Amino acid sequence: MARQKEALTGKQKAAILLISLGPDVSAEVYKHLTEEEIEKLTLEISSVKKVDSVQKEDVIEQFHQIALAQDYISQGGINYAKSVLEKALGQQEASNIINRLTSSLQVKPFDFARKADPSQILNFIQNEHPQTIALVLSYLDPEQSGQILSELPQEMQADIAKRIAVMDSTSPEIIYEVEQVLEKKLSTTVTQDYTQTGGIQAVVEVLNGVDRSTERTILDALEIQDPELAEEIKKRMFVFEDIVTLDNRAIQRVIREVENDDLRLSLKVSSDEVKEVVFSNMSTRMADMFREEMEFMGPVRLRDVEEAQTRIVAVIRRLEEVGEIVIARGGGDDIIV
Repeated sequence: MARQKEALTGKQKAAILLISLGPDVSAEVYKHLTEEEIEKLTLEISSVKKVDSVQKEDVIEQFHQIALAQDYISQGGINYAKSVLEKALGQQEASNIINRLTSSLQVKPFDFARKADPSQILNFIQNEHPQTIALVLSYLDPEQSGQILSELPQEMQADIAKRIAVMDSTSPEIIYEVEQVLEKKLSTTVTQDYTQTGGIQAVVEVLNGVDRSTERTILDALEIQDPELAEEIKKRMFVFEDIVTLDNRAIQRVIREVENDDLRLSLKVSSDEVKEVVFSNMSTRMADMFREEMEFMGPVRLRDVEEAQTRIVAVIRRLEEVGEIVIARGGGDDIIV
């Protein structure tokens, strides 16, 4: 049995697993793969003539063990997962599973920090070197990173944003060293391979999580330091005024989803173009009611308006993530559905 498992390649195991799971489940798996992965896997599946029961059971068992290990890692980190697996399967088998998992699934560093409060992380890293701060922020959830970046001194914000944008790969030794320092307050998750992080999309996601004032401050500074980088970042971002680029069905979906109070605040200081696009996608009665309420609203704080716009943009991005709307980016010809 051991020889049969060793003789199978990763692609062969994946093909056997999908064949065993059946066409419906396999079709769902395909939705999460790249075109290249689908092509290679389909070719591998087509070359499988017969799957004997021993191979099938071995592959399914391996998959089950890796899935369990991944669940344990999400609960308490790699050390916790290894401890549980050692008790259940023995030290050697546990090590084999963890090694397969970390090499194939690329367990991300700083997993512990993604479960921590942003203010707690901020207190700990705010006096570190900007490159260290950029490294940590690039691994956090965008919302966490955005909150932390907003609270850092303005003179540091653009520098850190640029460092995230130009970051390529970081050696495991450096990641491990930074994690060891953070371990004093939190816990540690380490990978053994070079891990891709940072890049323009990473800084876009971070900036999407900051307030509008911070966003403008950073982009203005980047336009001076690196105009091409600033322009590329802006192309990938979606701000409240970009609602005019959505089609009517998408705007109507957004109107149904957001809070009316947020929409009224946001529209109060918006351009006539934005107001017209939004009002034209409301019923006549609703649009008249909004205009009247905005007229009698009186002066509002700019910060309240920016926060309302940020919440609406967050809703738009969430709708895009779940596939309910499509945002055209960078002047492309995306069809919005």
